[in-house]
Amino acid sequence: MDKKTFWDKKLVSAALLASLVKLNPKTQVKNPVMFVTLAGAVIVTAGIIGKLPHVSGFEAQIALWLWFTILFANFAEAMAEGHGKARAESLRKARVEITARLLADGRETKVPASQLRKDNRVVCEAGDLIPGDGEVVEGIASVDESAITGESAPVIRESGGDRSAVTGGTKVLSDRIVIRITAEPGHSFVDRMIALIENAARQKTPNEIALSMVLAALTIVFILAVGSLKFFADYSAGAAGQDLSAIVTVPVLVSLLVCLIPTTIGGLLSAIGIAGMDRLVQRNVIAKSGRAVEAAGDIDVLMLDKTGTITFGNRMAAAFIPAPGVEERELAEAAQLASLADETPEGRSIVILAKTKFDLRAKELHPHEARFIPFSALTQFSGVELIGLESCPARKILKGAVAAIKAESSGFPPELDKAQADVSNSGGTPLAVSDNGRVLGIIHLKDIVKGGIKERFAQLRRMGIKTVMITGDNPLTAAAIAAEAGVDDFMAQATPESKLARIRAEQLAGRLVAMTGDGTNDAPALAQADVAVTMNTGTQAAREAGNMVDLDSNPTKLIEIVEIGKQLLMTRGSLTTFSISNDIAKYFAIIPAVFGALYAVKGGQGPLSALNVMRLASPQSAILSAVIFNALIIVALIPLALRGVKYKAVAAQTLLRRNMFIYGLGGLAAPFAGIKLLDMFITAAGLVR
Repeated sequence: MDKKTFWDKKLVSAALLASLVKLNPKTQVKNPVMFVTLAGAVIVTAGIIGKLPHVSGFEAQIALWLWFTILFANFAEAMAEGHGKARAESLRKARVEITARLLADGRETKVPASQLRKDNRVVCEAGDLIPGDGEVVEGIASVDESAITGESAPVIRESGGDRSAVTGGTKVLSDRIVIRITAEPGHSFVDRMIALIENAARQKTPNEIALSMVLAALTIVFILAVGSLKFFADYSAGAAGQDLSAIVTVPVLVSLLVCLIPTTIGGLLSAIGIAGMDRLVQRNVIAKSGRAVEAAGDIDVLMLDKTGTITFGNRMAAAFIPAPGVEERELAEAAQLASLADETPEGRSIVILAKTKFDLRAKELHPHEARFIPFSALTQFSGVELIGLESCPARKILKGAVAAIKAESSGFPPELDKAQADVSNSGGTPLAVSDNGRVLGIIHLKDIVKGGIKERFAQLRRMGIKTVMITGDNPLTAAAIAAEAGVDDFMAQATPESKLARIRAEQLAGRLVAMTGDGTNDAPALAQADVAVTMNTGTQAAREAGNMVDLDSNPTKLIEIVEIGKQLLMTRGSLTTFSISNDIAKYFAIIPAVFGALYAVKGGQGPLSALNVMRLASPQSAILSAVIFNALIIVALIPLALRGVKYKAVAAQTLLRRNMFIYGLGGLAAPFAGIKLLDMFITAAGLVR
């Protein structure tokens, strides 16, 4: 959220209007702290109206700033909601009325998409918009999901796999598919996204409820304390033969109450929660509840699939292992020639490795010079036949499975049998290369660990989060990849049952578990996990089981989600610490100034004046300065509440000490400095006598 976007004129204008709408007592009563502030503003305003036309300028200013305090708190929440609503509006505009091709009894009928019901089957071909959420039950097609994900690259959707789910409003780019509708009208994925983003379905999380109860309890305590202050002042003034009735008035008591109750965190609490979900939305992740976002911040164990998360998921050439008597360069050149027509990631990686190691440039072969041999499941090899010319003798170069190349060759060196076994035992895949029946060597293919993933796991470890890699590989292969990636533990030959059992075991030990998945076989474990991130490309069962959906279908985003959750908790904890410290400081700044004259001798200063360390000019200027500071500090903290405090991967104890130092001491110091500056300005401007 950059500065330009944050202060967008349209968003600010809408937030200002929403601030007025939120003055409705039915809305304010949901926030006890701000409801008390509203009640105080109404009481002071009613008192002013009753005194018309003889109204004190001091009391009028007090009333004005009390209303500003409520409006600023409303503005913070409205700004947080505004950024989410802007995203929802773009999704709403992207929706158009679609005509569906309903398939029934082998016949197609065109009907409005709004008439589709769950389990209806529809046909979509190239150029058609998918009329509703569903699963591909027949065919395979390329689909443009940019309307939902913002990603322009098309994706493949096919029946019978873990990439069968489709979303209404996306566009088929090629081929023909039959889709079974899985959502009733008004309950599609986009409909739910809009409702969640607009916070229509947002409920307070357990942590928010607990903190709201603490804030409500503090508010009640201060209501009782301030309510008894009038009786204490009257008794003390009577005993001392003084008259404090002009100082201890209803507006002053209301102002004192509003300054002492935790209005700062009370006004920003809702905005912090909404902004946390909005930060996920900015990363194309939809959380089904705020509870899931909070849980992500408390995660102890992170379970990640190996393929596509820790590794790239595509086997890539890692080394050339030549046969005895063969130069590695010769093997690399032959492997490159055999891979020229191979458009798979494995084939391209062989060409790149040969170029990187030996600076070999792939030859440009013309049709009359070569015949490419495509890969087939029957032969299990591919390659090229070079037609014999004067400058180039006839050659048949093959690359493929070791068993297939053995069958096509005159002999297989025993040394390569050992090399093949070593590659397989390390978790790699061996491919053999032959030239006119002579075996040149082995290509070692391996699933490459993503760059930087080891450092990210180290960061998680510093935060006290344990990482567990899940893979279907054998234990030997799993151990090798786990060591290279730097995970804390791994599960080899994982099954749906073993994943579920592992999650339950971790939870029974008192830990919170997060995992990611996209297949139907992942659904039981996803449903059990505390934070379950499902891929938008995954099956309907997986998407329903999770409590977050990643529109980009990027498994590594689980790490970012954990960081966003921790940032949310850090922000709430930091601003709560600041708010409470703020209230303590305001208490010691205001009370001595207001009651400095109590028990005074011959018009001098009383004993409490010694505590007026800031030397505020008068009780009126002290109260007005505190009320203004109390309102302005909410505005000053809105950007921090919405953007979140800066995330750092540190242990909880270190984080607690850091927050206590920065926000605890900051909360104590800020009111002394701010109120003193405001007191000097108010006195110089003559706003109070």
